[in-house]
Amino acid sequence: MNTQLLQQARALDIDHQIELVEAIWDGIVSSGAAPPLTDAQKTELDRRLADHLANPNDVVSWDEVKASALAKIRQ
Repeated sequence: MNTQLLQQARALDIDHQIELVEAIWDGIVSSGAAPPLTDAQKTELDRRLADHLANPNDVVSWDEVKASALAKIRQ
């Protein structure tokens, strides 16, 4: 890693650091690059898919999720 570049990035104010990270991330996404899943992530995804297939009606609507999250934020 280029430590000089990292030091320059750290010297930026927080708003500019966030803009830099977003720009870097957008570049990664647009290139189609994605890190490979770990074995633990694959296992968890397989577990969640199997659970969903076994219980397709055991779901929570987006409205319920959003309302719950907003209620927690307001506490």
